[in-house]
Amino acid sequence: MTESHHLADVASPDVASPDENGPRVTGAQVVLPVDELDPTVNFFTKRLGFRVDAIYPADSPAVAVLSGHGLTLRLQPGDTASAGALRVLCHDPAAFAEGTDVLFAPNGTRVELVDADAPMVLPPMAQSLVVSRLATNADWGTGRAGMQYRDIIPGRQGGRFIGSHIRIAEGGPVPDYVHYHKVRFQMIYCHRGWVKLVYEDQGEPFVLHAGDCVLQPPEIRHRVLESGDGLEVIELGCPAEHETLADHEIGLPTGRSDPDRDFDGQRFVRHHAATASWQPWRAVGFQFRDIGIGKATVGLAGVRVVRPAGAERTQPASHQAEFMFGFVLRGTMSLECEGHERFDLVEGDTFVVPAGLAHAWTECSADLEVLDVTLPEQIELH
Repeated sequence: MTESHHLADVASPDVASPDENGPRVTGAQVVLPVDELDPTVNFFTKRLGFRVDAIYPADSPAVAVLSGHGLTLRLQPGDTASAGALRVLCHDPAAFAEGTDVLFAPNGTRVELVDADAPMVLPPMAQSLVVSRLATNADWGTGRAGMQYRDIIPGRQGGRFIGSHIRIAEGGPVPDYVHYHKVRFQMIYCHRGWVKLVYEDQGEPFVLHAGDCVLQPPEIRHRVLESGDGLEVIELGCPAEHETLADHEIGLPTGRSDPDRDFDGQRFVRHHAATASWQPWRAVGFQFRDIGIGKATVGLAGVRVVRPAGAERTQPASHQAEFMFGFVLRGTMSLECEGHERFDLVEGDTFVVPAGLAHAWTECSADLEVLDVTLPEQIELH
């Protein structure tokens, strides 16, 4: 769940604003020490494409100011034993640096060359049985934009999946900014309260109520604007470690509404619980409402809310899917897995069942509702 402000619209509380009685910030420089100015200037200008903005004194230059690639460097006399490091983004780093990804300037500055558009890294599958109980795993930490996060998939399946239970106790404006994620899959389900969001090319800001859900396709720009008291959402993503990048150029809303826009093979989804219909689930005696994510991801993932429809248990079965996750939204149930103790679950508890493990839901209360997420969308039970 990531938000952002267009910098023209929102001032960071940590940045001093200019006023009529004081100076305003007009620039910033990274200071790098040098012992010999000329060879270092030549390295940055001829090798890395910086330009000289200032150099002095004219008769015996000792200080130079260079700019390029979003940086301003100030080269001045100093101890080069600690000359710092720069990360330089470029296309095809190995070709640029003739087979290496690290260069050293004459003053000792380490220059790390990295891919300007590095591909998303998807860790290999490392499935395991995970049961996380709210009562015993209530370690809430403060994350981005001041929101509180609880890890609901400890171990993160080897880094392939992340699950977060996110809450905001006191409602009001959320200090977010326009941002996007480099992900394979990401969804947000509103469990309690409400939250106001805005997404790129998806019309005006809207309110997500309890039971509603959105699919955030890869790199769609979005921002969290406001929430009510007691907001709780469940966010699932793949891979677990992925980049969240601010976009300082785009303003949201964009003034366009294109629900069929393709974002790296996926479409945005906004699911309204109040108008959803129920249909038979994969287990006899249960039903589900489909969030619509399977169609929007072309079968990559399926997301449903499941409830009993006359049954109190499922038949023992196993699967061969990449991921099977459950979050108890309300009611109670037990999870029985072959070779393990029975897990009695209540609202806020979560589970991940790995491939090949026979399992069953038992002792399901009549008011049970479970958020059921699988990759791929359709799975077969054996």
